[in-house]
This record gives sequence, C-alpha cells and structure tokens, in this order.
Amino acid sequence: MDPKIFEGIKQIEDELGNLSSAQKILLATDGSVTTILDVLKGHVSIRTLVQEFRKADEEAASLLNIEVGDTINYRVVVIEGQEPLIYAISMIPLERLDNDFKEDLIRADIPIGRILRKHDIESRREIKSVSLEEPEPEMVDIFHTKTRMLRRTYNIIHKNQVLVWLMETFPHTLFED
Repeated sequence: MDPKIFEGIKQIEDELGNLSSAQKILLATDGSVTTILDVLKGHVSIRTLVQEFRKADEEAASLLNIEVGDTINYRVVVIEGQEPLIYAISMIPLERLDNDFKEDLIRADIPIGRILRKHDIESRREIKSVSLEEPEPEMVDIFHTKTRMLRRTYNIIHKNQVLVWLMETFPHTLFED
C-alpha cells in the first residue's frame, strides 16, 4: 500500500484520536467495500440519489484520463443496511464499458463491486487519498449528524485504464469499536 495512505490515516488520528480497525480497513482497503460492509453490517443495498450521463468537464477528464466532452456515467448513492453507511460518488467513462456492464450500471441498484464480480472483470483498486472533511449539507441530511466525515478517493483500474473513479464518505462516528 502507498505510504501516503498510512500517513493520511495518521494525520486523521492526530486530529480525532485512534480510528477503529473497521474505519482503517474501510479507508485503506483495495478490495470491495460492499463485501466489507456485508460482513460488518449484514447485507447492504444501494439507494441511488443521482444517476445520469454527463459530458466530462476538465476535472472529470483529468481524473479518468479521458477527453473533455467524453460521456461519463455520474452516480451518487448511499450504501445502507439498517442505516446509511457510506455516501459514494462514482464517475465511469462509458467508452470503457461493454453493453451488459452498462445495463447493470444503469439499473442503479447494484453496487459497483457486485457488477465487477458478476461480469468477471479483473481489476485492481488504487487508493488516491484519505482525508477528514466537514460534512456537506446533503450528508448532514443523510446521516443526521454534523460530525466530521472520513473520506477516501480511489480508482478501479481495468486493462491499465481507469474504469471507475470513486469517492466514499462516512461519519467518523460510524464503525467505531
């Protein structure tokens, strides 16, 4: 794992105190977050808040290594069990998807990790950052708290290209020991 991720977790702990093992795993894993949540909280599901095709702006094009104006799938979801667990934003360049993957993605109720597994897509995850953030108004409404949020960004890489860019956020008070 990239040493900057360990350093990022240490910086968060310098501000908040020790994170739980579950919090550290959720921030640093290069595996499926959905599977981890299934183990921690029982079977989780997706509630889709936004699902749309967009033209990539400069930021999205840079994150995905595509051209400005290329079509992306932009999705905002809440992964939840009995309560909201993770707020996630994903961006996926459509030109890198086959039709079956697109159909499952558009159905919106399937976590990306489960779609990858269903289609036997070999991939790896590159954690780009971990951080501590102030909650945005939408997150205060979803999680019913104004507590600071733990956030990570990462890429899912397939065939040496960014297949998915993700940002996952959750209250630092969730998943405590």
